[in-house]
Amino acid sequence: MDIANLKQKVNQNPSLKRIVHRMMFHNGRPRWWVKHILNPFAIHHGKKVTIRYQTVMNVSPINTFYLGNNSTIEEYSVIDNGAGEVIIGDYTLIGLRNTIIGPVHIGNHVILAQNIILSGLNHNYGDISLPIHLQGINCKPIIIEDDAWIAANSIITAGVTIGKHSVVAAGSVVTKNVPPFSVVAGNPAKIIKRYVQERDQWMK
Repeated sequence: MDIANLKQKVNQNPSLKRIVHRMMFHNGRPRWWVKHILNPFAIHHGKKVTIRYQTVMNVSPINTFYLGNNSTIEEYSVIDNGAGEVIIGDYTLIGLRNTIIGPVHIGNHVILAQNIILSGLNHNYGDISLPIHLQGINCKPIIIEDDAWIAANSIITAGVTIGKHSVVAAGSVVTKNVPPFSVVAGNPAKIIKRYVQERDQWMK
């Protein structure tokens, strides 16, 4: 059985997946043998990439992690693909103290500033007879398309797509999709400006 088939088998079997996670992680962090023996085979990247020394790479071989050519992950960021793949394109900057929890797809030439949270994971809470941490999780991928800029202290919630060449203003909480060539701001974030092609300008 090849690696791809093994990953698929684990991901399709919740009981097996729980067992594998217990073997590989302790208190949400990779065990020593995972970090030093498995992770070198799980962290795939292109050419001329930079992953700063203080970055926390909670990377599991169960799901894909890929960092594209000429891209950088700055210090004190956390990358976690335990619940879903994390794919980062070319010439993209992941700024200081970002938290990225898969499933997350980030395009090319994207700027993520400081203290940004992207989480494709949510906890289930519907059953009031059980503690929330015993009810499992659900995942919806976050997609950041090419050329987008996410400004400092922003939060992007599960299932959201940020369109091409869009801007998320500092401190925004984005709970709905952002169309291409838009600027959004606020909590919850709303469109405050769009690029109007007929006039060749950004307009409120």
